[in-house]
Amino acid sequence: MGRYTDFKMFSDEMLLSLARKVHLPDVEFYVNVGDWPLETRKTKDNPLPIISWCGSDDTADIVLPTYDITRSTLETLRGVTNDLLSIQGQTGPSWSNKTEQAFWRGRDSSEERLKLVRISKKNPNLLDAGITAYFFFHEEEKALGKAQLISFFDFFKYKYQVNVDGTVAAYRFPYLMLGDSLVLKQDSKYYEHFYKSLKPWVHYIPVKRDLSDLLEKIKWVKENDAEAQKIARLGQILARELLQPSSLYCYYYKVLQEYASRQTNTPEIREGMEHVEQPSDHESTCNCERASNIKEEL
Repeated sequence: MGRYTDFKMFSDEMLLSLARKVHLPDVEFYVNVGDWPLETRKTKDNPLPIISWCGSDDTADIVLPTYDITRSTLETLRGVTNDLLSIQGQTGPSWSNKTEQAFWRGRDSSEERLKLVRISKKNPNLLDAGITAYFFFHEEEKALGKAQLISFFDFFKYKYQVNVDGTVAAYRFPYLMLGDSLVLKQDSKYYEHFYKSLKPWVHYIPVKRDLSDLLEKIKWVKENDAEAQKIARLGQILARELLQPSSLYCYYYKVLQEYASRQTNTPEIREGMEHVEQPSDHESTCNCERASNIKEEL
């Protein structure tokens, strides 16, 4: 379901990849391939079992890892701009050598992002924020200017990273958490699959939805450098645990197992369904028959 049907490659490829590793239960569900969660009905109103990449406080979608980090897991080190492992290996200079400013770059996907740039223009010593592309608020470009694109790895030259929602949750958040800068995260009704494991003031610094306390929080982290570094480090450690490829595969698998246990109907192959086959290269090289003399040690 969703306008951008090509995104189904991420769900199809992940299911195919899982099926080459584990025995999957028979399940039947909807996959939402748009950014916004869809199911607004409450439990008493029999909501549809829709799987989405992003959840919110006012929807009942079942949340799986975003297409972005799913793709990163499937395509690590092969043809993607960022992936979860390369970020961990390129986190910029050491903490003491990072630029002591908050940093943000991105599209004009929300009014709060415009506000962030206005705050930056008035307080350049504390915050460096810029819009790199205008899609929604073209009339603001003249006043706010257009910032040059910058490599994501260069973000980590700065001590503090600001995370602000776009149309939904900002899907860069897991990448920011994997680095060794401190993340200042805007309060949001939107969430990704791993957010509930994170605690404010332990793994990141919370910022109000309207950004009214952002400057206050930036000043606080500058004045409390040791505590800021500790929070950044704890956030990085937890993110690396939660976002390892093995953890993401296990998350998918456990969700599908739990989902299957709650189904009331038996899934069936229906007329008009498309058979998504395993890639031919796997069919020709994969032999699932285990020999009796296989040794498990490396």
